[in-house]
Amino acid sequence: MTHDIPITIACGNYDRVAGIRDGRVQVEGCDITFLPMEPEEVFFRAFRYSEFDVCELSFSSYMMVTSRGESPFIGIPAFVSRVFRHSGFYIRTDRGIKTPQDLRGKLVGLPEYQMTAPVWMRGILKDEYGVDAKDIHWRNGGQEEAGRDERTPLELTNGVDLQSIPKDKTLVELFEAGELDALMTARAPSSFVEGKPNIGRLFPDYREVEKAYYKKTKMFPIMHLIGIRKELAEKYPWLPGSLYKAFLAAKEIALREVREMAALNVTLPWVEAEALESIALMGKDYWRYGIQECAHEIEAITRYSYDQGLSERKLSPEDLFAASTFEISKI
Repeated sequence: MTHDIPITIACGNYDRVAGIRDGRVQVEGCDITFLPMEPEEVFFRAFRYSEFDVCELSFSSYMMVTSRGESPFIGIPAFVSRVFRHSGFYIRTDRGIKTPQDLRGKLVGLPEYQMTAPVWMRGILKDEYGVDAKDIHWRNGGQEEAGRDERTPLELTNGVDLQSIPKDKTLVELFEAGELDALMTARAPSSFVEGKPNIGRLFPDYREVEKAYYKKTKMFPIMHLIGIRKELAEKYPWLPGSLYKAFLAAKEIALREVREMAALNVTLPWVEAEALESIALMGKDYWRYGIQECAHEIEAITRYSYDQGLSERKLSPEDLFAASTFEISKI
């Protein structure tokens, strides 16, 4: 008599994983407990305590611990979070900051230096605008709640000025008070959302800027991947491939459902038009999974991580992903 393996999956509550969450997509040989939770909580609990069998991981933090030989996880190339990041540059509009080059010499806050979003943003600053991380003074800490730390230990040895803000302060407080010139963050700061004075975006027309960036680079920045505990992958060598297949199937359901017109699945009136515009720019599979399919984006983020002093060495796909996910069978 055979028994399914009990597996816990912790991941954001995305449409592209809904098929696994609600049982429409099965993981072969597994009894799944799906824990939907905010990515920050998943990352903290995964990297501090290794609580989950399978979980969403910050790509940046995963590269850091992998480069040190300390990762309890091996990756699966299901990139459940991707976001263009030109929208994440917030500035004081009273500091003469009009272009990315104007950030040189400025005090710029970010929740964690190692967060994947700022890794991409610093990479974009250097590749597209010639602004090096050493040109900026960095300050890290809690964005809306005081006392946030880097989720994995971080010691930069590349001459970058990174200092923590006081433990009883937040980035938003300092930004509103004019003690920071800019913020680089994945979440819109409350001061921007509330329309506080002298706070705006570096790229107000960020959608057009991001479309131009994609046309030039063909990169849709990868933020998060899926990780499986190494000991589980070693015990069940078939499991990474089966999980990857399930995440692919769940994504296909989401891509199909987002275009259904009889009854809209997303609370937006022209969501199909948005999907068609994305397809016109980026192709039918505009949210790509896979190592070969995303090789140029993987190369970019591994290069950024090493160049920015986060990874101890330049990582290869073989370092990052389970061997059985490099190729899957086709019928």
